[in-house]
Amino acid sequence: MITFNGLGRHLGNLSWLSNAETRSISAENPTGAKGAGAMADPAPDGPARELGRGWKCRPYVTVEPGATAVLAEIEGTGAIQSMWFGGSIMDRDFIFRIYWDDQEHPSVECPLTDFFAMPFSFQNPDRPTAGPITQINSIPVAVNPNRALNCFWEMPFRRRAKLTLENRNPVRAGACFYQVNYCLTDVPEQAAYFHAQFRRRNPLPYLEPYVILDGVEGHGHYVGTSMGWTINNAGWWGEGEIKFYIDGDGEYPTICGTGTEDYFGGAYNFDLDGQYTIYTTPYLGMHQVLRPDGAYRSQHRHAMYRWHVMDPINFRRNLRVTIQALGWRSEGRYYPGQHDICSVAYWYQTLPAQRFPELPDRNALEII
Repeated sequence: MITFNGLGRHLGNLSWLSNAETRSISAENPTGAKGAGAMADPAPDGPARELGRGWKCRPYVTVEPGATAVLAEIEGTGAIQSMWFGGSIMDRDFIFRIYWDDQEHPSVECPLTDFFAMPFSFQNPDRPTAGPITQINSIPVAVNPNRALNCFWEMPFRRRAKLTLENRNPVRAGACFYQVNYCLTDVPEQAAYFHAQFRRRNPLPYLEPYVILDGVEGHGHYVGTSMGWTINNAGWWGEGEIKFYIDGDGEYPTICGTGTEDYFGGAYNFDLDGQYTIYTTPYLGMHQVLRPDGAYRSQHRHAMYRWHVMDPINFRRNLRVTIQALGWRSEGRYYPGQHDICSVAYWYQTLPAQRFPELPDRNALEII
């Protein structure tokens, strides 16, 4: 008798049979229904007008200015297993949200590119294939040429899942190519719900730690951090410690790191022979450095990620995560930096979950 539900796939159980039903939602099959893909009729002036139905007639959806497109609505019990996005949607005007079961507020809410650890995308919508770009070669998230966003976080749900994309640009529409791959299957009682929350401080006030996550109530585990730092002073900037306040910790945390580059898996300022050195690995990376050009681009910018896949941070009641911005000043003293810092925190937890702080408006999200 087959008892495996098809979730938690890895090389050790890849050969196991299950009763899970595989489905996929895209512009070509917006409902994910069985046998309902590639049914769109070709546009009279479209590239498939001579070929007819079944010949790539609707490969993307258009997200109009100021509109929110529902990319997927799934009814039943199962899990999202992978997602892919492409198109002219690679800037902070496009806000990605996921709603689980009966919650009216989202469990995932952040700019689309930030969700994929890409805070500095800078896509020119008139030249969407122009550079620069950067790649991410990690296990849960991969970003490939050209700005193809891939996600492999497993995301269980018990009644329904809803994915939306908001376009905050007042005049420009976005072409969204996407694929949401999922299965319908039994979800075990111990499976929690995926969450991701964006935050930004610009600039970080003097002597304040940067808050990556706060207000989390429930039982769960923290599985990742992605960050973007724009440096507002000369010299090294990453001496700050990350801190995890778990289940009622007060002034002092249970987990305390030793430095920003250490938390993201680097050492000695990411410095090799006087130069920042990028890297991208299965669970951690400092994958992007934007350097000053001596004219209009005056600040260093760094993008980093750390996935707690093999070492999740477990909590039973609540969780708070902060990181310090510390550089050096004269006489060997620390300098509390006032940088432009953004982050996405990723975690699993039970429902109901607390409502997120309000996402900043379009101007507050923009990177200048």
